Amino acid sequence: MKDRDRAFADYFASRSGAMRSTAYLLCGDWHRAEDLVQTAFVKLYRAWNRIGGHHTLDAYTRRILVRTFLDETRRGFFHRERPTAEHPDRPEAVTHTVEDRLVVLRALVDVAPRQRAALVLRFWEDMSVEDTARALDCSVGTVKSQTARGLDTLRHLIPANTY
Repeated sequence: MKDRDRAFADYFASRSGAMRSTAYLLCGDWHRAEDLVQTAFVKLYRAWNRIGGHHTLDAYTRRILVRTFLDETRRGFFHRERPTAEHPDRPEAVTHTVEDRLVVLRALVDVAPRQRAALVLRFWEDMSVEDTARALDCSVGTVKSQTARGLDTLRHLIPANTY
């Protein structure tokens, strides 16, 4: 195995799980998250020789992942309706921590893609506003407004007594 391939394989082995978690938060589906991560790492591999600083690799990979998600969402890939017998206006109120997390994850799926990306990068990945702006290729003001709108949407989707 070449040094290039070994370095990439090591990076993939160490970071694919974290990227998969981020992808899941973006799309709300583990199968689609796997596809997004796979696509992101294929794109990363193609650019592997051109990447100068491996100290910024996580940020670069995350940026590829988010852009892949947003591109697929814009194009309509994987966007399917999920039929249910009833469609509640709000998720059920829950009292357990695991259930609280599921409510948030379900609600996150209903947040607009760019707002969801901003929320995931800011609060799950704990990125600064500036780093999030670079990852989303937008201005700091856009990150702030997308984050605020996303949080507002979540507040309307999640019952007040959940937390």
